[in-house]
Amino acid sequence: MEALFASYGDSSSDSDTERGNPSNSGINSSSSQPETTNLPLPPPPLSLVNPPNSLGSIDHHLPTGQPSRVRNFPHVEGNYALHVYIPILIPLAPKKELAQFLKRVSSILPGIYVVDVDVPFTSLRKDDLELEQVAFGREFHISLGRTVPIRVHQIDSIVAMLRQRLQSQRRYWIDFSKWEVFVNDDRTRTFLSLEVITGGLLEITKQIQVVNEVYRLHNLPEFYKDPRPHISLAWLSGDVSSSLKRVVVEEMKRLSVESSLHKHFFSCKFGGIHCKIGKKPYKICKFSGE
Repeated sequence: MEALFASYGDSSSDSDTERGNPSNSGINSSSSQPETTNLPLPPPPLSLVNPPNSLGSIDHHLPTGQPSRVRNFPHVEGNYALHVYIPILIPLAPKKELAQFLKRVSSILPGIYVVDVDVPFTSLRKDDLELEQVAFGREFHISLGRTVPIRVHQIDSIVAMLRQRLQSQRRYWIDFSKWEVFVNDDRTRTFLSLEVITGGLLEITKQIQVVNEVYRLHNLPEFYKDPRPHISLAWLSGDVSSSLKRVVVEEMKRLSVESSLHKHFFSCKFGGIHCKIGKKPYKICKFSGE
């Protein structure tokens, strides 16, 4: 089984020092001042609470005893998580079809969660629009290298070398054309993903090779020997790859009977390579002719 190295960073991954709130003990009230009545302020506009592009509040979808995220490596003070990737935004048109597919899968395997936000699909099945927004309304990524810890003195060198070797890239189309199941290295999670097997595969493979070279020069572990570019949309706890594959195959058979087979689920244009170190993002490449 090909392993998927999935990265899920959190605030404790970074070596940031948080400052406490300033004390308000220096503000004195005086009994000699006239007493005034403080009227409550009106609530803020809803557009500020939930901007149009935000996912809004998803707390009401989070169940008690929700599975916690598992680190890929232990947190060490002074280490920063490095992740090199291609950002992907799912177009509007295919979201409905993807949502319906995941609804059916989750009805058979109820322990399936939305990637990153960790909301169970079972809590989203009643509202299709909310399902599409929560499950697909954010940026996904195609990993070009393992997510690994690096030291602060390595940051400038890694970023400079990535930019030098990937500085000029041509735009190309990326086709997501196959549902696939992956398991992470320690087999604590199983992922349902869309894999790139045609358009864009050659270009992404070459970019992975370049990232591997940079990792190698910094004594970092390289990517998988036979990389399979993909974006992950959902996950389940443990290694349940056999069960998930069986469900996916059955659903794909049903879809092939009800409608014509897809050449791909959706396509998007390559939009560049990003690198995230701790919480700080770096733009790695520019496009030829721009």
